[in-house]
Amino acid sequence: MVELYGRTLTRREASARMGMLSQVAGVRLSTLGDGVERGNRMLEFRTGGGLRFTVMVDRGFDIAECDYRGQAIGWHSPAGFRHPSLHEYEGEGGLAFTRSFSGLVATCGLDHTMGPAEVPADGYNYPGRRTVKHSLHGRVSLIPARLAGYGERWEGDRCFLWAEGVVQQSAMFAEDLYLFRRIEAEVGGREIRVRDRVENHGFLRTPHMFFYHVNLGWPLLEEGARYLAPVREVLWASHAESYAAQGVGYAAVAAPRAGFREQVWEHDLAADADGACPAAVVNDRLGLGFEVVTRKAELPCFYEWQNYQAGNYALGIEPSTHHVLGEVAARERGEMIWLEHGEGRGYSLDLRVIDGAEEIAAAERRIAGIARQPEEAYPAPTGRFAPLWGSGR
Repeated sequence: MVELYGRTLTRREASARMGMLSQVAGVRLSTLGDGVERGNRMLEFRTGGGLRFTVMVDRGFDIAECDYRGQAIGWHSPAGFRHPSLHEYEGEGGLAFTRSFSGLVATCGLDHTMGPAEVPADGYNYPGRRTVKHSLHGRVSLIPARLAGYGERWEGDRCFLWAEGVVQQSAMFAEDLYLFRRIEAEVGGREIRVRDRVENHGFLRTPHMFFYHVNLGWPLLEEGARYLAPVREVLWASHAESYAAQGVGYAAVAAPRAGFREQVWEHDLAADADGACPAAVVNDRLGLGFEVVTRKAELPCFYEWQNYQAGNYALGIEPSTHHVLGEVAARERGEMIWLEHGEGRGYSLDLRVIDGAEEIAAAERRIAGIARQPEEAYPAPTGRFAPLWGSGR
């Protein structure tokens, strides 16, 4: 059944009330036409349950805008949603990513994540390429996708909005990786489901790294909002040498502040009985929250990015295939994922709106039931980076 505007309707009953579903819900393709965004294809999803979000077809099939009943959830940076043709991947010493970084979800990978790095290219069997230079968070988020399809699908009396895209990250004498992405949202619902598969279409053994950069902004994010997650242990903090200097711990959201220096934490999260790892930001004043759920077996590492700088105000929830140690360390520790021809990895990302004080309390109880997060604002980083992917370390 479809839940719309306080009514539970069959497909027939819903159809009797409108000439087209697009009156209340649907997926629409448009092209942006001005400024740095000009030329970007965009899919707009409206569930009819108050949830609206957009998918940037030409920016890695990532999710850009997101709002619920007119309240913004997704973050917009000053860079805007630049067309990928304006992006210079190797610019600014590998930090040009920051000139295009924006939106609710920015996918990082497919062969590199984290900071700029230079790694051996021996496996690509080309004498002219001795090393590969990677920029911050890899290439995939600024590659245009091939739009495979979009629309609505009825299953009995339930209706699902969907879109599929393929992002190809390929080069001669280098990687040939494909990202197959499907995004779904149920009509009347408040949840976005992302299902990804990364495959090696080349014939050379290729490294693979992946993570989701889920970015939340104002008004959901404001002073007094809270970060909830089943944190068993804090492994690392970017600001450990001056841990409490800015007066911002891991769990409390601070107000925007001029001169705030970003803080990044790596947490070890516990999973529930089904292997799921939830994390959420909740705003008790608004009675609004947003939950991110991934699978421990797929994305065993987890970061929290606090960027409470005025004008760039954001909090990032970032599940990852690899530790913050980076690509060079992943190779040295035997933790790099290597894909042979035809091999692939699947990933799932569920994004849920939490509506009202009762749902916030229920989410808090559920997350605490998996593992009770530290009460102290500054848990001491342990540096215990667990072995990944059967490395044996």
